[in-house]
Amino acid sequence: MSYSTFGNIFRVTTFGESHGLGLGAVIDGCPAGLSLTKDDIQKMLNRRRPGQNKYTSPRNENDFVKILSGVFNDKTLGTPISMVIMNKDQMSKDYSNIANVFRPGHSDFGYEMKYGYRDYRGGGRSSGRETIGRVCGGAIAKKALEEIGVEFITYTNSINNIKCENIDYSYIEKSPINMPDKEASEKACQLIDEARLSQNSVGGSVKCIIKNVPYGLGDPVFGKADAILASACMSIGACKAIEIGNGINSTYNYGFDNNDGFIYENGDFRTTSNNCGGILGGITTGGDIELTAYFKPTPSVSLEQRTANALGENIDISIHGRHDPCIVSRANVVVEAMCAISLFDMLLKNMSSKMDNIKKLYK
Repeated sequence: MSYSTFGNIFRVTTFGESHGLGLGAVIDGCPAGLSLTKDDIQKMLNRRRPGQNKYTSPRNENDFVKILSGVFNDKTLGTPISMVIMNKDQMSKDYSNIANVFRPGHSDFGYEMKYGYRDYRGGGRSSGRETIGRVCGGAIAKKALEEIGVEFITYTNSINNIKCENIDYSYIEKSPINMPDKEASEKACQLIDEARLSQNSVGGSVKCIIKNVPYGLGDPVFGKADAILASACMSIGACKAIEIGNGINSTYNYGFDNNDGFIYENGDFRTTSNNCGGILGGITTGGDIELTAYFKPTPSVSLEQRTANALGENIDISIHGRHDPCIVSRANVVVEAMCAISLFDMLLKNMSSKMDNIKKLYK
């Protein structure tokens, strides 16, 4: 299976399956001398860990990370950083009855047609647990970006038709689903619980705001910053759409209203508005990058559904096991991780974009 690596200079390769021995990542291209400890990785992994409340999968995994290489005395060496998280709570028997079944809404059929053989235990490589490796890589990228002042604010923006209206960032960690609107959070929690009790699921969206982004990142044609961010987030399982800035709403505006003008003050340039979401012509403007990722409902539901199996038989199926009634709150940190990986990779690549940069380093 190819394409398990993301990035050009800062490269993240993920490995492992949902019910295998473990999962993890190998990060190549991280500069030497970055302060890094296991806790830097663990605090991000804790945000995606299952079993934290009734709104997520009851699978009981601590997801403790081990750094195997690339770090010495809490500093990166510039060599590959390898990390592993062992699976502790596999229940492969939960999936024995669907070994030859193409589950509705899942990738089973695609994997079978492409490879002719697949790990049916929890979806194997297509499981949401694959994102553990992404979060490991994102934690390192985020730590590096923090050293130049880049900050991330990531939260659940909507669940089904319930959307944040009165946003209070201080409420993100207080909300069981990371929703920075107390009233909306309570309504959304009730909706998720109703879906759970009726053996169903719901979807929603994640908003990621990246502050203090350097201007000039991204390339103007195929390497546009928004294209890279969109590709990164669309590679997350269950993500079905991406918006940058005003996104779809910009199509309802007139050009005059939608344009972001420029102003020069306090010795620097900035835009007078941010409808573009911090990116124009594929290149960052120095304004906040605003990205919204939309996730479909978890496809594993216990309600009886009609499908087919590998023998060509049309059957009814009820999927049992431990599944999230809504994956959005746990997807927050995955979106943040992929944005951090993308941004840090663009920053490293941009260092060679003009001779002035090379002269500053070598002359």
